[in-house]
Amino acid sequence: MKVVGVGAGPGMLTREAMDAVRGASLIYGSRRSIELVQEHIPPGCTVKVIEDYKALRTLPGEAVVLSTGDPMLSGLGYLEAEIVPGISSMQVACARLRISQLRVVPITFHGRRMDPEAVAFELSRGRFVFLLTDDSTDMAGLCSYLESRGLRREVAVMTDLGYPQERIVLKSTSDPPLAVGLSCVMIGELSPRR
Repeated sequence: MKVVGVGAGPGMLTREAMDAVRGASLIYGSRRSIELVQEHIPPGCTVKVIEDYKALRTLPGEAVVLSTGDPMLSGLGYLEAEIVPGISSMQVACARLRISQLRVVPITFHGRRMDPEAVAFELSRGRFVFLLTDDSTDMAGLCSYLESRGLRREVAVMTDLGYPQERIVLKSTSDPPLAVGLSCVMIGELSPRR
């Protein structure tokens, strides 16, 4: 089995990922990931939308499983498979904000419990924190917690990275932007880098 990172948005598919898709006879992916590779799917290839992520562990060896962004950043890299890397939302966010990835700590709150102490710890060390969030993430609560710890920082909420409707809203922990749906959030001292 191969897990193929299809990039964060259109046009971010690597040559290695293209080759894996073009050589596939069986592909599984989310609707979004399938759309990102549609033009590379060979005739006769069976394509299935993932209905049950737990069942992915039982797929046959010839299966190609698509993972949006990069499989190793909150993706499907946990599967026992060959991994084909992709361009992650964190890479795109760092490029847009002109921040070295060497200074960024990724944390995901998407489908997980929020850990404000982990964010505060990394910010107190002078790091930037890249968050993957969803509708259950309490950004206002996180920012209030950071303010109470004396960690006033800038907050960039990024949606649809890589798509024509890409949007980046820059505010601060004292007046955080809304992070609706699946969003990427960068917290840190952002202004000097813009």
